[in-house]
Amino acid sequence: MRLRSAPPATPRLLLLLAVLLYGFCCCCEGRFVVEKNSLKVTAPDSLKGSYECAIGNFGVPQYGGTMVGVVAYPKSNRKACKSFDDFDISYKAKSGSLPTFLLVDRGDCFFTKKAWNAQNAGVAAILVADDKDEPLITMDTPEESGRADYLENITIPSALITKSFGDRLRKAVDGGHMVNVNLDWRESLPHPDERVEYEFWTNSNDECGPKCDSQIDFVKSFKGPAQILEKKGYTQFTPHYITWYCPEAFTLSKQCKSQCINHGRYCAPDPEQDFSKGYDGKDVVVQNLRQVCVYKVAKENKKPWLWWDYVTDFAIRCPMKEKKYTKECADGVIKSLGLDHKAIDKCIGDPNADEENHVLKAEQDAQIGKGARGDVTILPTLVINNRQYRGKLDKGAVLKALCAGFQETTEPAVCLSEDIQTNECLENNGGCWHDKAANISACKDTFRGRVCECPVVKGVKFVGDGYTHCEASGSGRCEINNGGCWKETRNGLTHSACTDGGCKCPVGFKGDGVHKCEDVDECKERTACQCKECKCKNTWGSYECGCGGGLLYMKEHDTCIINTFYSGKDAGARVGWNFLWFLLFGLAAVGIAGYAVYKYRIRSYMDSEIRAIMAQYMPLDNQGEIPNHSHHIEM
Repeated sequence: MRLRSAPPATPRLLLLLAVLLYGFCCCCEGRFVVEKNSLKVTAPDSLKGSYECAIGNFGVPQYGGTMVGVVAYPKSNRKACKSFDDFDISYKAKSGSLPTFLLVDRGDCFFTKKAWNAQNAGVAAILVADDKDEPLITMDTPEESGRADYLENITIPSALITKSFGDRLRKAVDGGHMVNVNLDWRESLPHPDERVEYEFWTNSNDECGPKCDSQIDFVKSFKGPAQILEKKGYTQFTPHYITWYCPEAFTLSKQCKSQCINHGRYCAPDPEQDFSKGYDGKDVVVQNLRQVCVYKVAKENKKPWLWWDYVTDFAIRCPMKEKKYTKECADGVIKSLGLDHKAIDKCIGDPNADEENHVLKAEQDAQIGKGARGDVTILPTLVINNRQYRGKLDKGAVLKALCAGFQETTEPAVCLSEDIQTNECLENNGGCWHDKAANISACKDTFRGRVCECPVVKGVKFVGDGYTHCEASGSGRCEINNGGCWKETRNGLTHSACTDGGCKCPVGFKGDGVHKCEDVDECKERTACQCKECKCKNTWGSYECGCGGGLLYMKEHDTCIINTFYSGKDAGARVGWNFLWFLLFGLAAVGIAGYAVYKYRIRSYMDSEIRAIMAQYMPLDNQGEIPNHSHHIEM
C-alpha cells in the first residue's frame, strides 16, 4: 500500500467522484427494508388499535421488551430543534406517574437533535410525525462530524410515525384526551431457537470521521462478550464489508484506478474524501479483504473469534494517521495471533489481476437483501437473525438486541444479568409455584420477563400448571423433598408415603399421603390377632402378636399352634428330658471314640506283622538285612 501526494482536488474532480459514488451505490438492484416495531394505542377509544412505526438508527430500542406511556405534544418547540429549557418545559417523571412519550414534528433539524433535546427534557421515548404522506423511512444519523458531541449519549428509543397517524394523535392530545400508548419491541427480531446468527457490516477505514470512530470503539468494547458467546456456541458471527464496482465507462479513469482493485470490480471511497492526501480507496478494499480472509482462516481452524482480536489490534497498531496502514503492519498482527499468514495471502489473491476475486464477489452478493432482510447500504450495519438492527452501536444496546434473538428460556447467563434485564422471579417468586421447604421454584427468569414452568431438579421432572401446583414425577421423585409426600421418623424408625406412582400411606397407616399418615391400631380395629389364644400389642406402623400357654403364633394364618419343644407339663419335666437326651448323646460320642481307637491299634499291629514276614523273603530298600533267628543244626 502506498501514500499518495496528488494535486489538490478540483471542484470538477469532486463532482466526478460524487457521480461515481452514486453510480457505485445504485449499480446493484435491491431494496432497503425499514425495520419496524408495534405501537398500540389503548385509549381513547377513537384511536384504539395497533400501528407500525419505524425504529430509529440511534438511541436504544428496547428489543425484546415493551414500554407503556402517555403521549404529550408540546405547545412550543414542536419540532424539538431547541432545548426545552428555553421554553420552561419539563417532562421529568414524578413518583407514580406514567412515562412520557413526546410527539414532535419532522423538519428543521436532524432527527438526532430532536431526540437529544427530548431526552434532556425527561421523556422516555420520542415519536416523530412525518410531514408528508409517504412510506415509513429509517431515521438515520447525520454525517456531519459536529454531531458526535451528543449522538453517543442518546439512550431513549425513537420511532417515526406516518403523517396521518401523527395528525390523529395531535388532534386527540390538543382535544384534552389522555392518549395511552404501548411500544412493543418483542417481535422486532425473530427468536426461533437457542442460537443467534448475526452479521456485522463494517470497514477497516479509520479516517471517515465519527462513524469510523464509533465502529472501532464498538469492536473494542464488544470483543469480550462476542468471543464468550461464540466460544460457547450461543452465537454464529460473520463479519462483512461493503464494496462497489466501478461503472464500465470509467474503469480506466484515474479515479477508478485509485479507488478500485481487480480492474474496477471492487471499490471503496477515498478514506479522507480528499484526493490530495492520505491513502487510496483501493488500500481500504485490500485491507477489508484481508480482514475477511483472517476470519475465514480462523474459522477453518475452529477459532472464528480471533477476528475480534485482529481487528482490535490492527486498529491500535496500524492507524492511517501514523502511516502504518500497511501489509507489513498487518502481517505483524497476524503473526502475533498465531494465524497462518500464507493461507491468508492465498485467500487475498492478486489485487491487480483482471479477474474476479471470489471472496469479494461473495461479499457483494451478500449486500443484496433476501427474504425479510433488506439491502445493506449503511455503514455500520448489524444484522441479527436476518433482520437489520436499528439503534445505537453500543455494547449494552447490541447485547440487548442479541439476547432478544434467543428463544425464550434458552438465553445464556449474560442475557440475564442485572445490567441487561430485571429478574422478575426475585419479587414474590414471580407469582409462580414455590416449594419453600425444598427451595424449588417454577419461576424461570427470561430476557423478555419470566415464565411459570415446573422445573427439572436433579433429573427429576415436576409436572403441573407452574402457577399453583408442581409435583415430582417418575423414578427418583422421592429423592427430591420426598416427592412432596408425608414422611416421619420416631425412635429411629422412618416411614414414608412416597412411591414412584405418587403419595400413598404405607401399610399400617391411613391418610392422604401428602399432609399426614396416621397409625392404624390393628388391635383395636381387630384386623390382626383375632384367634382365641392371641395377645395383641399395637406399635407405630405395625403390631405385635403372641400366644399364651406356651403356644406359637403363626402370623400368616393368624393362629396359635402347639410348640412341641416347649409343651411339657412343667419345667421340671422339660429339664428331665433335656438331661436324658444329653446323657444319650454323651454315651454315643464315647462309644464312637473308643471304637475309633480300637480300630487304629489293631490296624497298626497287623501292619507291623506283615512287614516282618515280608522282610524275611524280600528285604525292603530302606531296611538292612533282618537277622534270621532260625537255629542251625550241625551235621
